[in-house]
Amino acid sequence: MDEKQDKVFPLTAPIGFFDSGIGGLSVMLAARRILPFENMVYFADSAHCPYGSKGSEFVRRRSLAISRFLLDRGAKALVVACNSASEAALERLRLTYPDWEIIGIEPALKVAQGLSRNKRIGVLGTPLTLKGGRFFRLLENFSAGLKVYTQPVAGLVELIEAGRLDDSRLEAILKKNLRPLLEKGIDTLVLGCTHYPLVRSQLAAICGPGVEVIDTGEPVARQLWRRLLLSGRLNPGPAAGRSEYFSSGETAAALQVIGKIMADPAIEIKEGGI
Repeated sequence: MDEKQDKVFPLTAPIGFFDSGIGGLSVMLAARRILPFENMVYFADSAHCPYGSKGSEFVRRRSLAISRFLLDRGAKALVVACNSASEAALERLRLTYPDWEIIGIEPALKVAQGLSRNKRIGVLGTPLTLKGGRFFRLLENFSAGLKVYTQPVAGLVELIEAGRLDDSRLEAILKKNLRPLLEKGIDTLVLGCTHYPLVRSQLAAICGPGVEVIDTGEPVARQLWRRLLLSGRLNPGPAAGRSEYFSSGETAAALQVIGKIMADPAIEIKEGGI
């Protein structure tokens, strides 16, 4: 049975973010720049990372459980900061919580359509994202006149999750998966997983200056700002927003990686317990 939300949120209530691991921090970083007064709470489902290689029903169950956790912590809005979770669970979440501000994420094909000069676009993503109905609808709506080449990637999320951003294996995976796209002559690369912007500099170096590399962190953050403004839930400040972090996995393992990404050496990560 669908759960109904009838809570009234104070303006200082946090915004909830979740991903299968640390990848959604790339979205939260963009949101922090655009919404500096908002309090934020992040849930990394590291015990079940990555989502992209798992079945839709499993990802849907985890997404519902984590969303309930964030709602119970008073989150006034939810950002599903994961392409695979958005594919598997976004519609169900919106049906379950019809009065909650819920923002999903999808590969930035619309943005790429406007940027590409030669109309050849590559998309890196997980199998769940690239085979899903949301991505298929994106192709239907925004691929007219384009050649869109997709490349499912294996093994990259796990290295990023472990903080091995300078690992030689990471570079090898990037080169292996970019090669077929570059051979097609793409001039725009869409990052279809929120983990991938965390290695954006390595991707850009391999692609070279002739390829524009884009992700959806900033567009999602701007959509979140608009939705909060229209619903009267925007925190006007003036105090700077605080961030809180939870993980379903080993918190000690995530501590150093998240602290580095968020540029906060004093960061604390709590056990999610779900």
